[in-house]
Parts: sequence; structure tokens; C-alpha cells
Amino acid sequence: QYREAELQFMQAKKEAESFGPVDHRLVTTLNNLAELYVREARYAEAEPLFKRALSIWQRGDDSTATIVSKATVLNNLAALYQYQSRFGESEPLYRQCLTLREKILGPEHPDVGSTLNNLGTLYWEQGKIAEAEPLYRRALLIKEKTLRPGDPALAPALNNLATLYIREGKTSEGESMLKRVLTIRQAALGPGHPDVGNSLNNLATLYNMEGRYSEAEPMYHQSLAITEKSLGPDHPDVAVGLNNLAELYRSEKRYAEAEPLYKRALDIREKALGPENPDVAQSLDNLAGVLILKCKQISVDLLYLRALAIRKKVFGPESS
Repeated sequence: QYREAELQFMQAKKEAESFGPVDHRLVTTLNNLAELYVREARYAEAEPLFKRALSIWQRGDDSTATIVSKATVLNNLAALYQYQSRFGESEPLYRQCLTLREKILGPEHPDVGSTLNNLGTLYWEQGKIAEAEPLYRRALLIKEKTLRPGDPALAPALNNLATLYIREGKTSEGESMLKRVLTIRQAALGPGHPDVGNSLNNLATLYNMEGRYSEAEPMYHQSLAITEKSLGPDHPDVAVGLNNLAELYRSEKRYAEAEPLYKRALDIREKALGPENPDVAQSLDNLAGVLILKCKQISVDLLYLRALAIRKKVFGPESS
């Protein structure tokens, strides 16, 4: 499916190049192809396409259509950097996108809500919860005011606020919101969509956290099956599912079942994200932990030290 789409976009790009180096049709094609590469975790191929599209819009006019399109590319490039944990490069792009969208579309447009949600997620991933919370709340207010209740564009804001509730100990409210997100996505996108897999994973993680292992495990398996089928076996989202299922096995002292999942998650992350990504550090920590619990006669210190080195490089010397 992705291969067929790529071929179509490549043909469209070839045709668009004939319209001139600054034609809006070329920008649209570059952005679409880059988005496809992002979905496949082909980040190195996506980045130059987004940058080229952005450079074309930088030379464009000040029409509403041009500015709206420029904001879209800014958002997409910021998201790419966020996936790679390049937070310092991602934040100013999200903020520039937010400024443009608020100015052109108005402060209560759904696209403004999406940008607020994305920026909030960027802060959340860096542990900046106080900065993330008001963005999540404002994003959800905008989305609920402007979208119908079953619109899948409402789901990310609901999901992130649910995560916030769970962190605050409001687990029943968080669970209800996660179930609502799952229902919306299943109805709007179909049962095999990767966003449905994401929702199942999030709900299972809550159940795992609460010790409801018998409810969590089948959801993790279902989520993993959907994600592997829709995104491919080497996608970083598959690593998330593998890691979380391994965490459940670890909680149940099923160490022999957890170890190969941790190893596969680490392998995927190193290949897709690079050896110095914080998700790689998480996998190194988790693998070292389960090896200790299994009393493996190996030195796990190297795994822990490598994980620490990654975190200090990405988040600063005070990280641990």
C-alpha cells in the first residue's frame, strides 16, 4: 500500500517539477511525499522534502492560501523533529506555525487546536508538564467547540487530556476519556487503523498500571497486531507496543517472555531512530532491568551507562 502510494507521489512530483521550481503544486507534492515517508519512519528521506517545500513557501506571496500551506509544512517538519527527539529544533517551528494559524485562521480554528495539542505533547515528552497542561486544555476547548462529537480530529486532544488526568490520579476520568477516544477512532477510521492500535495501547497501559493484567494483555496483543499490519514490523510504534507488552510480562514476573520483546524493541528503535534517541535509552534500561531480574551472568552496567549518556546528551547533564 505504501509502495503504491510512493510511486504515485513520485510520478506527481516529476510532473509538478515541470511547472517551475516555485509552483504551489510542487510544494503540495513534496509535502505529501514527505508525510508518507514520516508514516513509514523514513525520517532522513522526509526532512529534505519538507525543507524544500518550506523554502519555496518562504519565497511565496502573502496570500491566505500561501500562509496556510506554509503553516502546514512548518507543523509537519516540527513533528518530524519531535519524532526524532530534536526538541530544540521542533519547538520554534510549532510556535511559528501557531502564530501564523492564529493570525490567518483565528484563535478558535481547529487547526490552531491541533498546533496547541502538538506543542503540548512536545513539552510533555520533555517532562514540562506545567507548560503542557494549559495547551492541552485550550486545544480540547477549541476542538469540542468547533468539531462534531464523533470527529476523529477530536481524538488527539481527548487522549492527551486523559493522560494528564491519569497523571493527576484521576484514573476513572482518564479511563472514560480513553474509551471515548477508542470509540471515536473505531467508528470513524475502522478497526484496523493505526490510531485504533494506539488507543488500545493507551487503554492497556492504564490497566497495566492499575494491575489489571488480564484486561491489559489482550489489548496489547490486539494493538500490536494492528500496528504491525498497518505500519510494518520495523516501525517505531511497533517498538512501543513491544516494550509495553514486555513491561506487563515483567510486572507478572514472566521474565523469559519479556526479554525477547525488549530486545526486539531496542533493535527497531536503534535502526529507526538512531543510537542516541531517548527511546533507545528507555529500551536499554528496560533490557538491563529484566536481565538483572533473570540473574543473567552479564554486565548490565554498560547498558545503564549507555542509557544515561543518551539522556544527558538529549536532556542535559542533570538528567538521570
